[in-house]
Amino acid sequence: MISPILPVSRSEANPGASGLVEALESGSVLVFRDLDFPLDAFERRFVERPFADGKAKNVSIRGESAALKGGAGSDEEQARLRALLVRYRHFAQDLIDTYLPAYTGKVTLAGTSYRPFDVDKRKLSWRRDDTRMHVDAFPSNPIGERRILRIFRNINAEGQTRHWRVGEAFGDMAEKFLPKLPGYSGLSASLLAALKITKAKRSEYDHLMLHLHDALKRDLDYQARAPQADVHFHPGETWVTFSDLVMHGAMGGRYMLEQTGYLAVADQADPEKAPQRILAKKLGRPLKH
Repeated sequence: MISPILPVSRSEANPGASGLVEALESGSVLVFRDLDFPLDAFERRFVERPFADGKAKNVSIRGESAALKGGAGSDEEQARLRALLVRYRHFAQDLIDTYLPAYTGKVTLAGTSYRPFDVDKRKLSWRRDDTRMHVDAFPSNPIGERRILRIFRNINAEGQTRHWRVGEAFGDMAEKFLPKLPGYSGLSASLLAALKITKAKRSEYDHLMLHLHDALKRDLDYQARAPQADVHFHPGETWVTFSDLVMHGAMGGRYMLEQTGYLAVADQADPEKAPQRILAKKLGRPLKH
């Protein structure tokens, strides 16, 4: 089964219902087509040309200080771009509180990003090629018993869609690739943390997810032949998904906003649907921490 795309209308949604949380935790991508996030006259310049220094693929804010990283332009323009990202952070929190109230007070918002560039189609290493379907895993930032929730919005002013590919169910993919992955070494994970190569010790889950990420991207036959579907997110649309569960590849589109959040597995409506639990079931034992 390919990850379902579930359109959600502001007029049709029942914010108090549990259906959206259930769909999200089951591997759906929720698409909100009529949520307002207008840009004022000053902000519209941010979708006319990239206000980025080019040193990183995204411009971002993080933490309480919300210091702008990677921005470009005058002092006023960078201040207004920062304010736009702070406003999008609030927009993402409001979306959670309104449509996913079971997660209110449980999701920790992390980085907020402005993504003005088209998907990087240069001849990058296969590991960095995000046009290849993958699940998200962070090499230096172990996730452990948390989930990666992401809220995207297409702010393109010229009608260009954000083009994704989505793949098969996480469990179906894991059955194919788990037998090929190297074993986990707690000693090695502790050493990486002691050397500050990782921010914390990688769990077995982190180890498996990093190797799944790489195995998926490396396997060109799987990329070409695995069950998949093209999805186009139009300007003004907002989409929400657990990017550690839904296999995806970004194929094209520029000018997008993104909010990352973390949710503890224990705070899910159904923790058994988390990739941590799915992998444990496939292996027939609890994962090592």
